[in-house]
Amino acid sequence: MSSPFGHAPVSGLVTVDRAASELRRGLDVVVEDGDGNALRIAAAEYATPERLAGFAAPGARLLLTNRRAATLKIRPLVGDPVALPLDGAAIDAATIASLADPTADLDHPLRGPFAVLRRGPLAAEFAAVKLLKLARLLPAVLAVEAGAADDGLLRVPAADITTYDEEAARGLRIVSDARVPLADAEAARIIGFRPADGGIEHLAILIGDPPRHEPVLGRLHSECFTGDLLGSLRCDCGEQLRGAIRAIAEAGGGVLLYLAQEGRGIGLMNKLKAYRLQDQGFDTVEANERLGFDPDERVFRPAAEMLRLMGFDAVRLMTNNPEKVAGLQAAGINVVERVPHAFPANNHNEFYLATKKAKSGHLL
Repeated sequence: MSSPFGHAPVSGLVTVDRAASELRRGLDVVVEDGDGNALRIAAAEYATPERLAGFAAPGARLLLTNRRAATLKIRPLVGDPVALPLDGAAIDAATIASLADPTADLDHPLRGPFAVLRRGPLAAEFAAVKLLKLARLLPAVLAVEAGAADDGLLRVPAADITTYDEEAARGLRIVSDARVPLADAEAARIIGFRPADGGIEHLAILIGDPPRHEPVLGRLHSECFTGDLLGSLRCDCGEQLRGAIRAIAEAGGGVLLYLAQEGRGIGLMNKLKAYRLQDQGFDTVEANERLGFDPDERVFRPAAEMLRLMGFDAVRLMTNNPEKVAGLQAAGINVVERVPHAFPANNHNEFYLATKKAKSGHLL
């Protein structure tokens, strides 16, 4: 398949994006790796008795990330993901769904023990969990060897899944550019970036006309529906967004990249689940890990490509997060200065901010 942007073929990207959409609809897909393994997979959070019946075959298993398995006290952890055999196990659909979704863990504290396949993960299993993350679903997978009856399902190579983030970022192109005066920055433009497969889009707010031959004042801001739009007090995102726009305008110009990486990359629905876990007493890092995610699932290659497409190769980065500095530098953008960007805590987010400082290394 040729690209509408005139660069390398994007059939692998399109197939991964389609497969993620199928899983979000509650359908099955097949993941194939280069070792001859082909797995029919489904999202475990959608488990029902009818769906589970389709996985009643030798070799069926439930794949959980090490983060989620550790929460459930599942041992041994011989690789990531961990595979729990389902054939012969007395695990019903409701239990599988609850193993995927931790929001009711405290109501079921004595589950297990669970058997574990004592082997390292297959490439297809690793890619299957990654595909669930790309679909913004919980990273827990029902898997079984694909058979002749599965020939009509969408098939996706494991290698295309594992390289999707990098390839999608590499294929970003500017598709929209408009003047949008903002309350705190009247001389602003919004520039839209779309990957070659037509997938998730990112935005840049370009303020003024900063010169390209010197480091630009900039910020990477991950979208936050609750904080940016609703004014949630659980985080400091809204204040950071508006404060950055105001500061860039006062400095005479710069750029804010508005990245489609809600909830540190886990998606809005999963972020709401994380909030529920926080209400149960877990901090923001523990909540993400109980869901099966890493504390931060974001990638910064899209931000680097966006900066390059706008003509910037060096930045004075407004951030308190050293990982953003390291991520941009690893992607080839020179971060010449870290500009602190912090706001006072309130009664609702002081624990959240303290956790980011203590566990995520934020410079607050």
